[in-house]
Amino acid sequence: MSTKPGLPQGTRDFSAATVLKRNFIFNTIRNVFELYGFQPLETPAMENLETLMGKYGEEGDKLIFRILNNGLDNAAKHPQLREDFEKVLEGKNVKGITERALRYDLTIPFARYVAMNHGQLTFPFKRYQIQPVWRADRPQKGRYREFYQCDADVVGSYSLLNEVELTNIYATVFQQLGIDVEIRINSRKILAALAEQCGGAEHMTNITIAIDKLDKIGIDKVKEELSQRGLSNEQIAIIEQYLGINGTNAEKLRQLKQLLGNNTTAQKGWEEIEFILNYTSSLQEASSIVVDFTLARGLNYYTGIIFEIKAKNVQMGSIGGGGRYDDLTGLFGVPNIPGVGISFGVDRIYDVMEELKLFPAEVQSGTKVLFFNLGTAECQTAFSLMQQLRSKGIRCEIYHEQTKFDKQFKYADKKQIPYAVIIGSKELEEKVCNIKNLVSGEQQQVSFHELMNYQFI
Repeated sequence: MSTKPGLPQGTRDFSAATVLKRNFIFNTIRNVFELYGFQPLETPAMENLETLMGKYGEEGDKLIFRILNNGLDNAAKHPQLREDFEKVLEGKNVKGITERALRYDLTIPFARYVAMNHGQLTFPFKRYQIQPVWRADRPQKGRYREFYQCDADVVGSYSLLNEVELTNIYATVFQQLGIDVEIRINSRKILAALAEQCGGAEHMTNITIAIDKLDKIGIDKVKEELSQRGLSNEQIAIIEQYLGINGTNAEKLRQLKQLLGNNTTAQKGWEEIEFILNYTSSLQEASSIVVDFTLARGLNYYTGIIFEIKAKNVQMGSIGGGGRYDDLTGLFGVPNIPGVGISFGVDRIYDVMEELKLFPAEVQSGTKVLFFNLGTAECQTAFSLMQQLRSKGIRCEIYHEQTKFDKQFKYADKKQIPYAVIIGSKELEEKVCNIKNLVSGEQQQVSFHELMNYQFI
């Protein structure tokens, strides 16, 4: 019995119309990356499990798609199979069961690449990467299990000019896409100082994981989670005061200095933020840069400035994010290679542009000209002329069989092809063709030679 076909939950097929729109986003981002001197890189869809585990925090590690080893169907070769599977279900790693996983993001694979190839790279090394990633998340609007990321990273430099450049890349891309956004920034140094204020650096992970959920669960639930993670009422009160900082960027910085002013780690953090604000103060996008001390980005490898992008006028999670990670390659035995990077969430950007109707009309354009098929000799001539138009970059096709006018007109209408070129026996004899604008209904007769210079608007 045949089964009804379906897709794995959290994945999608993309029609031609969708692919064209997605390519518009990809090309816009790619062009800006290259404008800023970034070069392309690709890494495998799967990585060794040990490469990924422990890099994304306890929440992220749960979302890694593990890949089962080959040969597990042969129970005779794996007498411990049942016991090993039980360990895997408990969250443990068992090499006999799984040694590889689908990549969770593009940053860790990039760090692994740099660690393996650092002797051949020219630093600062600037790369961009546009590839799919996979997360075992609960599918919902704007959140999928398979989705694309577009990353740009700079490694081998501590300069905050890199953060300024990445801020400008964000601003340029979203300006070109027509999306009004807030570029939110914070520094992990400030969060580290908050942990110190609450009794010690060992609280850093618990605090950032809870704060990172603020938008989703609200302040009361955050306080409840902090309590469950062992923080005292006094410590939670300090965090609540921190999360209550508001106003303009200058006002927020002033309130932060009042709260953490005696902490040298905090001072380094706000100096980083002030550096970026000073460099962008004269730029048009400065009004979109928002200091957000609630921004935590719950990934363990960030060490300095962190970014998150929010689209205005639409209900959607972040559509981009990133930050500085000054010892990420140290995880792979190659210390002291600093880095900073950003990522674009293409799937969410697509949803935002669809909702706000921001895609240009020309993005959807497919075939420009349909040549009618009206007989053997007519078809041969039409095919030759079509090839000449294609050589000039005009998108054309010829109807696949000789049939009635009505059927060919309906085909053009369904595919939204704006022009038809009609060559019948009389036109063939006179070496002319009829060009019909299928939108306006206007028709014009031109010679075969003139067809090559016709302006198909």
